[in-house]
Amino acid sequence: TPYSPGGMIAIPPPLNDDGVEYEDGTPATISQQARDVVQFLNWCAEPEADGRKKDAFTYMMVLGMTALVTGYYKRFRWSILKTRSISYVK
Repeated sequence: TPYSPGGMIAIPPPLNDDGVEYEDGTPATISQQARDVVQFLNWCAEPEADGRKKDAFTYMMVLGMTALVTGYYKRFRWSILKTRSISYVK
């Protein structure tokens, strides 16, 4: 390797083609295996991430419904004042 002085240490590559057999027939290339390793490490770092994404979707839906209901309420609550005409008498 270029990292050891004299180049006397040889390190085998950590991933090889066809190193894994996928159930769905996906070709086991080095890039596919590297992608799988990265996805697994990401999941190990934050296993609750999928639940947080589902919760965020629920929160956004509730926030949207709250905004619609609030807008509907405001429209009819203030309609009395917005449709009133003011006339000045001398």
